[in-house]
Amino acid sequence: MKIEQIHHVAYRCKDAKETVEWYGKMLNMDFILAIAEDHVPSTHEPDPYMHLFLDAGNGNVLAFFELPTKPEMGRDPNTPIWVQHIAFKVKDREQLIAFKEHLETNGVEVLGVTDHSIFHSIYFFDPNGHRIELACPDPKEEALLKRMDAVKWDMLNEWSVTKKAPQHAAWLHAKELQKDA
Repeated sequence: MKIEQIHHVAYRCKDAKETVEWYGKMLNMDFILAIAEDHVPSTHEPDPYMHLFLDAGNGNVLAFFELPTKPEMGRDPNTPIWVQHIAFKVKDREQLIAFKEHLETNGVEVLGVTDHSIFHSIYFFDPNGHRIELACPDPKEEALLKRMDAVKWDMLNEWSVTKKAPQHAAWLHAKELQKDA
């Protein structure tokens, strides 16, 4: 048995229509499907919802639920805001910069470009407070990934014992982190 691909990833939203319009305008995602029921099909509990689906490219689907009878959505206060996010790949740095400019022109605060060596990213929040990352591959991505692949198990095993960042791939963020030094 093996998973073929992610069918969809679902998040909660504050307003279904606003979410569809924002993702269409800001990230050019098409609205592909809406499902609404008064009862949850899996649990049969009464709970009206709107479930919407957006085309995130290459068969990837981003979905949202609006739940009007539930308390206002929140986030885990023990998890830093930078941890939970969804990242979308864009073709190249030119596309990344074009998205950055488009987002900023439309009033979205954007962090980055951040240099992760293997890829480069920008970060921002959707109207629901979900952190979004757009990432483009570095031109040397293939060779850099081989370097990372060679040390992944050593890093994981060391981390499992020490809970301290192994230095096998310290080169990865060296340029980015030296900006603060």
